[in-house]
Amino acid sequence: MSTLAKRFAAYSASLVFEDLAPEVVHEVKRRIIDSLGCAMGALDAEAEPCLIARRVAGVSATIQGATLLGTRTLAPPDWAAFANGCFVRYLDFNDTYLSLEPAHPSDNIAPMLAIAESSGASGRDLIVAITLAYEIQCRLCDAGSLRARGWDHVTYVALSTALGAARLLRLDAARAEHALNIAGVQSAALRQSRAGELSHWKAATVAAAARQGVFAALLAREGMTGPSPMFEGVFGFEKLVAGQAIHLDFTQWDAAMILRTSMKFWPAEYHSQSAIHAALTLRPAIGSVENIASVQIRSHAAGVEIIGNEPEKWRPENRETADHSLPYIVAAALTDGEISTRQFAPERFRDPVLLDLLERVMVEKDDALTALYPRAAANLITVRLRDGRTLEQRCDYAPGSAAEPLSDANLAAKFHRLADPCLGAERAKEVIRRVHEIDATGQVRELMQTLATA
Repeated sequence: MSTLAKRFAAYSASLVFEDLAPEVVHEVKRRIIDSLGCAMGALDAEAEPCLIARRVAGVSATIQGATLLGTRTLAPPDWAAFANGCFVRYLDFNDTYLSLEPAHPSDNIAPMLAIAESSGASGRDLIVAITLAYEIQCRLCDAGSLRARGWDHVTYVALSTALGAARLLRLDAARAEHALNIAGVQSAALRQSRAGELSHWKAATVAAAARQGVFAALLAREGMTGPSPMFEGVFGFEKLVAGQAIHLDFTQWDAAMILRTSMKFWPAEYHSQSAIHAALTLRPAIGSVENIASVQIRSHAAGVEIIGNEPEKWRPENRETADHSLPYIVAAALTDGEISTRQFAPERFRDPVLLDLLERVMVEKDDALTALYPRAAANLITVRLRDGRTLEQRCDYAPGSAAEPLSDANLAAKFHRLADPCLGAERAKEVIRRVHEIDATGQVRELMQTLATA
């Protein structure tokens, strides 16, 4: 029987643009727009960990590399994948896939752009590589949970980006397999990066995994071999990381997993999206937050475990913790009537009035809501007022979810909100146009340079 790595590599090498459904091609373009918007929003926010990553990447400037977002500087593609990936992830506004292992599959987009630009790949090949990376990461998320074993979901990104990059570099199946094996044996990332009080590294973990995948593909292109069997070996990925055999039926793959993923309407961890919608629906009936006696959030198990069960979530000390705190996000929505980047500024999450309300917020796991997961990331909010009234709102599917996708118009509006402060409305509109024409023009460098700020 062929190894899992061989089957991955064979599938990756065989996928061509003509295999993709028109709606998949269109969705890839939408996710590029969404990811670049998220990155420009982080650029406008002058996100410190992202700026650090870009400074480090800029030290290795080259004439045959990939553009560092917000500049016209070219860096080696693996470093560009890292720096640009930090910007895409920083606001926690990029897309999501819910499964045994929740993930953000658009984390694959920055590295694919970097390899496509540096290698001169066509726009069609870029679309194929992004589709492939989504397919691989999401299928792995369906196959088994890493979080349950203490590993971080970004571990799968090293694998998907290695194969996506191999496809862009036009490696044959043998070299694509080596790229996967090199990335795989180096891939395991500890989930500690998302536990307790969070750090700058939260925004950089997936970018580091993506850099690893890109680097592995570049090595394989030059003839570097990787250890095999990487998955099934005595010290392999299945035994030490996954804790089980990974069963994948490649005959069932349809290169359409991207259509089953969700975009975000608010810049906060995905499991809070339906809670935000519920809280904002309740707010007009509440009036002043001084009227609130208590708030109960009933959530699914993943929501409680990931963003609702650590003491740091009730008194966040930095942005990274605040946007991963279900109680804080709900309290901010009830207080401010909005969730935007403003709610995650230090002056907001340290506000005494908001912290006072936060002390009256409780989070509980609800078995009925858990039973809906991952099809729905549902939340139920109950607000008890001091006058004795009780208000309740449940939301199963947040705007932007796979069940209720954002329209092209709403996506464009989101992009402009994030990108216009850096680029201006006209240049932001030009970015959208270039993305929609990328399969015809193939002008990846021109697209990336359009994102340069003054």
